[in-house]
Amino acid sequence: MRKNLGAKAMLYPMPVLILGSYDKNYVPDAMNAAWGGISEEKEISVCVSPEHKTTENILERKAFTVSCADAKNVIAADYVGIVSANDVPDKIERCGWTAIKSEMVDAPLFNELPFALECKLISYDEESCRLVGEILGISADEEILTNGKIDLTKFKPITYDSSNHNYVTLGETAGKAFSCGNKLK
Repeated sequence: MRKNLGAKAMLYPMPVLILGSYDKNYVPDAMNAAWGGISEEKEISVCVSPEHKTTENILERKAFTVSCADAKNVIAADYVGIVSANDVPDKIERCGWTAIKSEMVDAPLFNELPFALECKLISYDEESCRLVGEILGISADEEILTNGKIDLTKFKPITYDSSNHNYVTLGETAGKAFSCGNKLK
């Protein structure tokens, strides 16, 4: 029997996205944003409210990075979501991450996060809080690749469980896409 849980911000899996940006003085910032995903072939949409330092930075620089948090960085990823750069300007240093400049956009990549989208700002709607970026490139650390492709068993990205307020690791293969369904043909 099914139970109605009501209308809530709940979807599984919910990626744990880390938005990277520079402020006007090139100080790197990172923010944990759970509500986002691919919205077109080379486009990502993320919900981020206007009062965040990250939002201000992205609007000024017209660029940002989106890293997917992984199990190794769960504590630091949570930290950059609960601490604002408006209050703690050195939060990147405090969480132990090192920033390097993206080759594609005017935004930082974080060495400790092995996968990132490098994005140019397309639009931001303050009323809906929808930030849209064009994906100009993707960078991945070789440690999470097998035969040149992302290997989730090595990467171990985390998802946000909004029902229980936990981070859960992804990685186990359930079936081969565009193939396992052939058994029902």
